[in-house]
Amino acid sequence: MKNTYPVVLSKEEDGYFVTIPDFDINTQGADITDAIYMARDAIGLMGIDLEDEGKPLPEPGTVKAEKELEDDIITLVDVDFVEYRKKVDNRAVKKNCTIPYWLSVKADKNSINYSKVLQEGLIRVIESLEESYYKTSR
Repeated sequence: MKNTYPVVLSKEEDGYFVTIPDFDINTQGADITDAIYMARDAIGLMGIDLEDEGKPLPEPGTVKAEKELEDDIITLVDVDFVEYRKKVDNRAVKKNCTIPYWLSVKADKNSINYSKVLQEGLIRVIESLEESYYKTSR
């Protein structure tokens, strides 16, 4: 799922202080590019934490600055939470899988990597399920 959230970049002596109102968090960056990167990273981390806790992601809001500062930049940052999770939450977990003996013999004989085949198969099935879901929910 992809969303776009407003952020406020406030100029400081050593870079930019970043306020992300919808998540009630802050970060910082050395320059504007770094600040936006850090904002995307902070939103991504908070988003997957909320998802893991079964909580909804906040709806993107509008920024209403408490006080107008000349150097403040209000901009939007997009985050694809699915892609972010793939990028940062890519640790391997062990799963026990049972297959028929004859299949095991043939796979071993052909030097097939069980983990790779299972991962590729799961990705195809999940993508197919998600595609079906999006087609029916439109």
